[in-house]
Amino acid sequence: MTQVSRVEASGEVEIDISVEASSWGDAARFRQLFERAVHEAFAEENLRAVPGAELSLVLTDDASIRELNREWRGKDKPTNVLSFPGGDEDEPPFGPLLGDIVIARETLEREAESEKKSFEAHLTHLFIHGLLHLFGYDHQIEEEAQEMEDAERRILARLGISDPYAETPLAGDEA
Repeated sequence: MTQVSRVEASGEVEIDISVEASSWGDAARFRQLFERAVHEAFAEENLRAVPGAELSLVLTDDASIRELNREWRGKDKPTNVLSFPGGDEDEPPFGPLLGDIVIARETLEREAESEKKSFEAHLTHLFIHGLLHLFGYDHQIEEEAQEMEDAERRILARLGISDPYAETPLAGDEA
């Protein structure tokens, strides 16, 4: 089952949503969530995409993301979110193809439940986390991790979502 939906987030970026796992249901139910998340992310001073930029979002399951995680990161286990920057050397930075974000349903649900967060709040957080990776943010070095987490906190606060790091690090990032 694959459904594809296109969301234009306030003229900032077009998001192509592919639903690869039936457990996600209809992609249209998340349309407004992703539109608002992109809009607030682009309120960050250093996040800008070229006009007409596109982003691919894949809503999948643990089995599929495990394969990707094994192939691209050498980790044979499912994770919550993966990001793959797009474009090539001939294109301007951050567009026209921003890249791909892949989110796994089962891992997202487990984390949301164990961290006592709503499904939608955690989905928004993972989407923002993946988007920041496409803009070069990383969390492998402590200083960079703090910068990325601070950006996530600011964006999520504008969306009315509490600090996701108040008690727990992003579980999918653990070794």
